[in-house]
Amino acid sequence: MARTTSVRTYGRQSRKLKKELILPAPAQSPPKKDQGPRDSVSDLTEKLSVVRLDAHDEEVPEEFVPCEEPRPLQHDDADERVENAPHLETSSEEREGKTELRVLTWADICPVGSQIEKIAEASYAEVYRIRNERGTSIIKAIRLQSPIKPQTKAQQKSELVDEEPHCEEDLVGELKISEWLADIPGFVVYKERYIVRGKTTPALLETHRTFHRRAKRKDPDRIQFYPSPSRYLDDTQFLVVELGDAGIALEDFELVSVDQLWDIFLLVAIALARAEDQIKFEHRDLHEGNLCIRQVSTPSIRVASKKPVSNFGYSGLDITILDYGLSRGEAPDEGDATPVAFDLERDLTLFRSTHAPQCAVYRQMRSFLLKGDRVHLPPKSHKTPYESGIDGPISWNGYYPYTNVLWLAYLYDYLTTNYRGPEKELKAFRQTTRELWAHLDPDAPRVILSFSSAVDVITFAVEAGWITEKQLMGDVSEIQGTLVDDESRNASIIEIIDTASDEAGLRRSPRRRVRGA
Repeated sequence: MARTTSVRTYGRQSRKLKKELILPAPAQSPPKKDQGPRDSVSDLTEKLSVVRLDAHDEEVPEEFVPCEEPRPLQHDDADERVENAPHLETSSEEREGKTELRVLTWADICPVGSQIEKIAEASYAEVYRIRNERGTSIIKAIRLQSPIKPQTKAQQKSELVDEEPHCEEDLVGELKISEWLADIPGFVVYKERYIVRGKTTPALLETHRTFHRRAKRKDPDRIQFYPSPSRYLDDTQFLVVELGDAGIALEDFELVSVDQLWDIFLLVAIALARAEDQIKFEHRDLHEGNLCIRQVSTPSIRVASKKPVSNFGYSGLDITILDYGLSRGEAPDEGDATPVAFDLERDLTLFRSTHAPQCAVYRQMRSFLLKGDRVHLPPKSHKTPYESGIDGPISWNGYYPYTNVLWLAYLYDYLTTNYRGPEKELKAFRQTTRELWAHLDPDAPRVILSFSSAVDVITFAVEAGWITEKQLMGDVSEIQGTLVDDESRNASIIEIIDTASDEAGLRRSPRRRVRGA
């Protein structure tokens, strides 16, 4: 059934675009199905795939500031002792004969001579950065249903809460979405995945302790959620996903210039617009801990005597969107593909929580599914799972790109609130973007028309002259000039001795990412 109480589209067009860049008029509500020809959207988003800030893509070495993810949801019935939990020997893909996951040890993942640093706790996973002579990778370690040591008396006295282990089915969706997004600039590069089994290493234990000491200083009331590696047994198992290095989390990044605000916001909007078109993607959890920033080139100097041709591309920054645990998407190029989506109705405490600013966005998303407009309901209203909305019981399988608009509004507010540069520049930025914010703001009066997708936001930015057609289309020679760097940076760095071979040798992941594919 078509929506009748819609998020209304925004109004004026400030300038006309060339024919090949014109987008169709934004839908009257976030669509659940294709609503007509997509040629012009596809034309633009194909060009978005090659957007870059600079022809050079070399990382500027910098000291990493560890980021801290929101705390995992707590469950009163969490079982801290899982000695009798079933072991996961193979993945679903293995059972289907599609692939075979290599079983490694923690010593294989981070051998002597490598560096490992715990940098975050994400949905389901602990996040580490590994460096060795072959490069840098991020790994996400998700504990599978397998035994660990029970808590010590000291840990029990501290009232530590263990993150529950996960079954394979909980993880399939995020892994699929990661692979679908891997060739879209702005999303994390998927390299490889492994089963890691066994006890910890000294380096892993030390970085775990360092991370939690630092987190405790930031938040004295914080309790540990992920079990200490000292509790791992010979049969403790993890699914480890190797990803490309993304930089540092936005929450740990110092915002000191307006050029940074422009580039971070527009790069995120471009990435989301591209993903909307290719896989009908919604992130649904895009807070400051799930967005990373890298300095890939030297910032450009604006010439005061010249009017800039755009506001985009001066900071030398690039962005990476992380963590698709709550996301939604569909396989590309499959007309009636079954959507992959995390069922947020399984635990409504997410919508009643008030522990962090982003909790308001979770409620805004669910309120939209219930009411079909921007009026968001208070925490106490989210207590009945699968309530009836305007289209029947809530289903997170549906496609509602307005959720991306809500997270872009959150990002805009975060950027302007946490800006530490000259106040005069921030005031000018707010003035220039006041109409953008009016159409983003979830608390705007109902007479103000709304964006319905990230594609709408990019349309507006192009019409406003903040980003040029040339920047959207990119330059093929510039993109080709970065392929070598991308190839090196995006290759797996995990190498282990294959003792099962007649002739021992080093194994390396053959997976590569190709820009603009």
